[in-house]
Amino acid sequence: MITAFRRYLETWYARAFFMIMVGSFIFWGVGDVVRMIGTTTWVVKAGDQTIEGPAFQAEFQRALSAASRALPQGQEATAELRRKVGDETMQRMTEQAAIAQTLRAMRITAPDQAVVEFARSMPAFHGADGKFSKPLFDAILRNNGMTEARFLDSLRGDLAQRQLLTAVTAGATAPEALLVPLHAAEFEKRSADMVEFPISAIPEPAEPDEAVVRRWYDNHPDLYETPEYRRIKAIELSPRTLAGEITVSDEDLRTTFERYRANYVPEAKRSIEIISAPDETKAASLAEKWRGGLDWAAMKAAADADGASALEMDGATQTQVPDPDLAKAVFALPVGDVSAPIKGGLGWFVVKVTNATGEGAVTLDSVKDKVRERVLAEKAAELMYDRANKIDNLLAAGTALDDLPGDMGIAGVAGTLDASGMTPEGEKAPIPGAPELAAAIAAAAFQTQKGDPPRLMEVPTPSSGGTAYFALVVEDITPAGVKPFDAVRQQAADAWAFDVQRQTQEQAAAAMLKAVTGGQSFSDAATVAGVTPHLTPLVGRTERVEGMPPELQRVLFALKPNEATMLETPEGFIVAIPAEIAPADPKSDPMGFEQTRAVVTRSISGDIGAVFTEALRLRANPKINQKNFDQIVQP
Repeated sequence: MITAFRRYLETWYARAFFMIMVGSFIFWGVGDVVRMIGTTTWVVKAGDQTIEGPAFQAEFQRALSAASRALPQGQEATAELRRKVGDETMQRMTEQAAIAQTLRAMRITAPDQAVVEFARSMPAFHGADGKFSKPLFDAILRNNGMTEARFLDSLRGDLAQRQLLTAVTAGATAPEALLVPLHAAEFEKRSADMVEFPISAIPEPAEPDEAVVRRWYDNHPDLYETPEYRRIKAIELSPRTLAGEITVSDEDLRTTFERYRANYVPEAKRSIEIISAPDETKAASLAEKWRGGLDWAAMKAAADADGASALEMDGATQTQVPDPDLAKAVFALPVGDVSAPIKGGLGWFVVKVTNATGEGAVTLDSVKDKVRERVLAEKAAELMYDRANKIDNLLAAGTALDDLPGDMGIAGVAGTLDASGMTPEGEKAPIPGAPELAAAIAAAAFQTQKGDPPRLMEVPTPSSGGTAYFALVVEDITPAGVKPFDAVRQQAADAWAFDVQRQTQEQAAAAMLKAVTGGQSFSDAATVAGVTPHLTPLVGRTERVEGMPPELQRVLFALKPNEATMLETPEGFIVAIPAEIAPADPKSDPMGFEQTRAVVTRSISGDIGAVFTEALRLRANPKINQKNFDQIVQP
């Protein structure tokens, strides 16, 4: 047999057949190579660096997933959203490529040891003992779809980029010509002459007849609506539901409490009276007078006589006191004491602390429940990730919520609620767990249709220091409606009466505003209207002071001198006119001026960094492969 086969191979037609086969393999192999020549696989080319398709696609999908979390359940990303995310991803990656080329050219690097130490110091990767936890590190990277090598490379680039941008923006300064008008506008103080037209001052009208009440009810159906309700069934996976599988020791509680102590201590604040003196001698003299018993009003007069300035700060944190030396002294001074002269970067100061809040006297026992929540969240991170994957796979396979295994560490909840999370009885829906979870479940209930399959969703829960997962189904929908007239007859009659009183005061306030606008003096117009004007306190734009209605404060600084305004408040109406306008003076308010300087400097620094980054991107002359871009973004 073999001999015969060899004899056939030596014939000319067998040799011709094998020659054809060899030629075909050569033709198709070379053809593949030829077709690959000239085919580009990059999406963006910036300078000498290309961003290849797989790298761009990975970043795009990560960004698209983040953007899609805000969409209603079951809704896919639109073409417009995909295009927007694609453009943003391309812009970001092009800037990073341009910066990376600059870093290489300038030989700016972040050493491996510095990258590792920085990663290990990040609080997000610390376990319950306050030290770096490799399992927690791995779990967080998995949750974000990143490998360890890729994360460290990204962190290395960030650290190197920070070195470059810090050097570029280090010289940012705010010019005085810009600071003075900004400070004057921001810290200007105003008072107003105002009169009030309270609704309660109008006698209640006579009882309306049935036709009047019925007409009110028919014209205001929105006041008597019942909201749409949805009956839902949901499951929760969170550190709370896994608590029975996790051991929390006293040592865990103590360690976590010490590590996050600042989170449980209210921020320290001081109300202070400050004298800013031109030199130490005058500061010492004013301090002696203050200790001698002069009140604040007398001290302001004494400061003015000595060429010093006086100012107050109410409820200020240490960072809000712009002079670091002064801030340190203020927060070390007992309440009621007058300080010795303090040398600060802005001059000499004498201060008195009138009130102190938020001291750090907190014990573990007083916040034990909150600390336990944080320990559970940290210990449950990896366990939750594994359980969430299993539940997600089961739901994707069509498993109903009621049929999920009982060993998954989940808890169930069912009930009826409206879009704001309230039950038909007017109570908050009893959804257990963190408040962020309850809000997410209520929102998802009204983004899900009856019959939609359950889908596992993740919810950050900052209040407990972790995350939670949930899935739900909508079992029934009760449409919104209007309560019957007989059920709300008295409520409609009361609303009609209140509206009559309100309209009476609105007309009176409008008549006074018209008189003032027409040239009548504010006091004369108030006399004609039968109301008494009074002067509000002098306030800044944001400070809250008794006697200054917030509705008036919001518009007061937009009014011109002698320009009247009319406003509605929950109690009635206000007619007001600016009374005193006190421009801010940098000399009398050095701390406010420095606050303005700091804000403007940060803004300028950010602008310089953005302009520098854009300049690097343009210098790299980025080119887009539109075909490859579209294949990824709009497949």
